[in-house]
Amino acid sequence: MSVRRPVAWTVAVVLFAEAVGVAALNWFLSIVVDRQDMSLAGLDPDMMSVSSKIGGVVFGLYFALCALVALLVALRDRAPAGLGRILLISAAVVHGLLGAFTWGLVGPGAFIFMIVVLGLIVLLLMTYDAREEPAAGQRAEDGKGDDGSPVSPPPAPTTP
Repeated sequence: MSVRRPVAWTVAVVLFAEAVGVAALNWFLSIVVDRQDMSLAGLDPDMMSVSSKIGGVVFGLYFALCALVALLVALRDRAPAGLGRILLISAAVVHGLLGAFTWGLVGPGAFIFMIVVLGLIVLLLMTYDAREEPAAGQRAEDGKGDDGSPVSPPPAPTTP
């Protein structure tokens, strides 16, 4: 039994939940900033509120797009390629960086969550990179025998 599809489904669900959570958290923070009538180092509170909403929407869409890639991997049972692979790798890097920051700012619980998501994304990428070996007694479809040698030998070089 392969663990590839369940891992891809898990990554998709976790990233979709994280997309909603990040967007909701930033929206809540924008409301908090909006209700305060204070500035931070002379910054306009309205600008901080709007930028928090924009940041929440952008990061929410980013994580939702990464979740969509993981969902397509789960549905197709094929490795992500091209932009999808780049998105998943960047999501792994983002979770590694967020994990490093959350240890000091939020605590070990958030750190563990970020590292678990990082591990799931890496596991998704690694399990789809493994090459499937043909079963014993079956010939590979590339025309090679069981020992990996071509069916017919290559032509001998000629000299002038």
